[in-house]
Amino acid sequence: MLRRSALLACLLVCAIAAQAQDALWLGRFDAEAATVPAPWQVIQLDAKVAPTRYRVTWWDGVLGVEASAERSMALLARPVEVDLERTPVLCWRWRVDAPLVKADLGTKAGDDYAARVYVSFALPPSEIGWVLRGKLALARSIYGDAVPDAALNYVWDNRYPVGTRRPNAYTDRAHIIVAESGAANAGRWVVARHDVRQDVIAEFGSHEARLIQLSVAADTDNTGETAHAGFADFHFVAKEAGCAFAP
Repeated sequence: MLRRSALLACLLVCAIAAQAQDALWLGRFDAEAATVPAPWQVIQLDAKVAPTRYRVTWWDGVLGVEASAERSMALLARPVEVDLERTPVLCWRWRVDAPLVKADLGTKAGDDYAARVYVSFALPPSEIGWVLRGKLALARSIYGDAVPDAALNYVWDNRYPVGTRRPNAYTDRAHIIVAESGAANAGRWVVARHDVRQDVIAEFGSHEARLIQLSVAADTDNTGETAHAGFADFHFVAKEAGCAFAP
């Protein structure tokens, strides 16, 4: 019996190791780093709004990024090159102390989230007609070059049920997908797994969208609230593969 248990344990460890080798990792951090290392960088979208603070830390046994927002907003972002046909599924872990109270994703005044994971895309020229080109030019004249051709926001919401999808209140070039909602899972790390390629096809009809950036944020500038969130272990895997989290 002991030999059989040892064999099963060995097979489990080997399977996890194989998955880890096949995964494309984007969010493994150095516990000794004082700040979040390159290629991650803070992007402040509005100089008039205080930026959310980010640092690398251990939190309940998980090494990741801690985000602290107080009437603030800034992305922590990094460039990404991923073959979404080969590895379309994004895995990560996240947590919040509590969802926001006043947020409402259906309004500009309520467009805040205790935690959000933001993936940005470049679309092929064949999918950008003159109407969309004009919309993007106008948006970039207001908000800067950080405005992508298309983006998905996986959010931890306060009121809408998991699975809710709708355009962002500010721009239809960013679509909201509620991945967690409410306080039931607050205060602990939660595993997330989403097929990014499937989602960008469903939301924007693009089979050739190229993923260019991954960002995280705790966002409270509109509601004036505070938020405390964590993000860890970002990696892409094949559609049929499991996420490669350590046990």
